[in-house]
Amino acid sequence: MKLKIAKDFVWNMSHRLPFHKGLCSNIHGHTYKVRITLEGEPDENGMVLDFYDLISAVQPIIDQLDHSFVVDESDKVMIEFLKENNFRFVIVPCTTTSENLAVWISKQIADKFKAYPNIEKVIVRFYETFDSFAEYEYSLR
Repeated sequence: MKLKIAKDFVWNMSHRLPFHKGLCSNIHGHTYKVRITLEGEPDENGMVLDFYDLISAVQPIIDQLDHSFVVDESDKVMIEFLKENNFRFVIVPCTTTSENLAVWISKQIADKFKAYPNIEKVIVRFYETFDSFAEYEYSLR
């Protein structure tokens, strides 16, 4: 019997999309939310994973992103500006779209869940606004 558990995490972060033809090419921020869902077989106690362990695996990445500017590694203009002004930032290897950040977060946390043989899939639902999200499913097996 497969079951799913999920936990939501919320933080504030800024970014920009230099390629965008509209306002999103400017520096702006959002209150982001990510829902991390784990799918797998429950253990002998009926748990897919203790929520404490789920939080322990995900919270460090949220703490890193909170009140940071997330920036594509190819956006040299922004990286230089952020460094010169001693701003808090996180460099990622992709443009900072919701789709890419969903994949990036899944890759950051997947190894932590591979240690649990009963967990088969990590699903990352990445909300840029309260009603807009991208979702990525990462198979662990």
